[in-house]
Amino acid sequence: MNTLFILLQDAAAAGQGQSSWTSLIFILLLIVVFWLFFIRPQSKKAKEEQKFREGLKKGDKVTTIGGFHGKVVEVKDTTVMISLAPNVEVEVEKSALVQNGAPVGQA
Repeated sequence: MNTLFILLQDAAAAGQGQSSWTSLIFILLLIVVFWLFFIRPQSKKAKEEQKFREGLKKGDKVTTIGGFHGKVVEVKDTTVMISLAPNVEVEVEKSALVQNGAPVGQA
């Protein structure tokens, strides 16, 4: 960050009009690129995960972030009962679920 600040000061001192506009445009371009490649995809992914968790219903196949595969037996406000095997049910947080077959981090 200090390097960027020093470069901006040098640019402003060197060419008092044209260079400062060039620096400003460059910074704005960096902000736009950062938003397009980092912020926007992350917020889109978060919306898809939220939609998946809100749409859970009995019988859906899910995977926990720990790697357990099961079927939804009961949906509560913040938790879900999952059947892992016959006569084996566990209660997990909705935030610990990903869509069946999707690797962790790419739901």
